[in-house]
Amino acid sequence: MARILIIDDERAIRRALREILEFEGFEVDEAEQGKEGVDKATNKLYDVIFCDIKMPQMDGMEVLAALNVAKVEAPVIMISGHGNIDTAVQAIKSGAFDFIEKPLDLNRILVTLRNANDRTVLVEETKQLKTTVKRIKGSTIIGESKEIEQIKEMIEKVAPSDARVLITGGNGTGKELVARSLHDQSNRNKMPFIEVNCAAIPSELIESELFGHEKGAFTSAVKDKKGKFELASGGTIFLDEIGDMSASAQAKVLRALQENVIQRVGGEKDIKVDCRVLAATNKDLRKEIEEGRFREDLYHRLAVILIHVPSLNDRRSDIPLLAEHFITLVCTEHGIPRKTFSKDALEALQQTNWTGNIRELRNIVERLVILCGQEIKGADVKMFANPGR
Repeated sequence: MARILIIDDERAIRRALREILEFEGFEVDEAEQGKEGVDKATNKLYDVIFCDIKMPQMDGMEVLAALNVAKVEAPVIMISGHGNIDTAVQAIKSGAFDFIEKPLDLNRILVTLRNANDRTVLVEETKQLKTTVKRIKGSTIIGESKEIEQIKEMIEKVAPSDARVLITGGNGTGKELVARSLHDQSNRNKMPFIEVNCAAIPSELIESELFGHEKGAFTSAVKDKKGKFELASGGTIFLDEIGDMSASAQAKVLRALQENVIQRVGGEKDIKVDCRVLAATNKDLRKEIEEGRFREDLYHRLAVILIHVPSLNDRRSDIPLLAEHFITLVCTEHGIPRKTFSKDALEALQQTNWTGNIRELRNIVERLVILCGQEIKGADVKMFANPGR
């Protein structure tokens, strides 16, 4: 449910707007003065803000400027009974999403509101897309080994459903890539793919990261914040290294999976979410369950479909394909002419012990590109591939 703030000194306008918006299913807050509106907008999360232009003490343009300084991301729709083209142009140039004249027209309000909500979704998707593009250039699963072909077939079968998937495998094997492929081939692929690395977030912050928090929930909670489950609603949430999640967070994730609702930290209101859950771990969760570190009921909720990603040592036939893929990628990133591997260099790579799996292979290809000549030879691989071993 979208949350809307109305900033207007006229009680009748606030009441009329509230009735319209609540009838359409929105949650509405009000502010009678500009400063009160700025305080609310900077301390609480809103999806759209309506703001009057002519107000005493602090007018709408000053409110708009203050919201810009505070980096409030909600679209601001300016309203005025004294509007003209110059005022509207000035408001839009100052960062307003749109301008509506009084008396307010119901259809115009609803159309503008829908457009503002669409813009909010697009902004969030753009952020996620930029992050994704930086991180996964060339994200196709590379390989023709029997093990990889089986994974590709499994992804093709499972992706169109909303079934939860637990992806297992060692560090650097490509579990995230499997998760992204499941999302990209699903019916949710136009919605966000939100990744959470459970091992990288301190245990005291994991619940806030997953479920969001209300202002004042803890010392640094200076404003409301949406959690990853809310941000992923309509799309996919990927819980990476879920075996490292705290017991209390496990209990809340279990409830989210059972009931499709969450509660923000410090909040009491249930928030409905609709996201597909994918999880990954490098741990043996059965052993973690036996030793009391992971909930068995959560395991069974997550492991509807199991996909195991083999180590690179178990799919050595894919190493030449991966090496050629990475050398193209690395040379492009460094802006240098594409280098090549000799036959004995590829053979040497296949004979290497890959404890760090595909991530290690990518790093070593980059090292070889930087340190070696136009053609990388077997002797180069032996010299630079694992100098510390």
